Amino acid sequence: MKVCLVVVDYQNDFVCGSLGFAKAVELENKIAKKIKLYRKNGDSVVFTLDTHQTDYLSTREGKHLPIEHCIDGTEGHKLYGKIAELKSDDDKCFCKPSFGSGELYEFFKENNFDKIELCGVVTNICVISNAVLAQTACPSAQVCVDKNCVASNDDTLNEKALEVMRGLQIEIE
Repeated sequence: MKVCLVVVDYQNDFVCGSLGFAKAVELENKIAKKIKLYRKNGDSVVFTLDTHQTDYLSTREGKHLPIEHCIDGTEGHKLYGKIAELKSDDDKCFCKPSFGSGELYEFFKENNFDKIELCGVVTNICVISNAVLAQTACPSAQVCVDKNCVASNDDTLNEKALEVMRGLQIEIE
């Protein structure tokens, strides 16, 4: 069985930086444990990185969310804490200028995974976007999200995103 864990945007700016929030900090040990389990089982682990340039505030996203974050080359762009330590040089990292990653979609298609699990932040933006891409790229795969390993800075939006994903037949564990 071909299995992949996707760690979505667990970067300094989303955990302790310009868009950081307490619930993101609380995910660190849970995500670290999940990465270790996937590695122990010989499964794939990949990472997405929200990636913006210095002109972020003039972009469409920047006009809707005028808070600079995850600027390429800054500390805020780097993976956070234990997750940064657990990333190996062999792991694929997908830098994405928007919510979903076209390169991640192509990776899913090329590998035709049987199971794809997502964890990380932010549930109602990048987690849901990449879960839909996973399901689109691998329509026969089991796509799932561990509700204890995702978070949003808004609990209501977090729950709504989980409900929408359930409606899209993404398994919420």
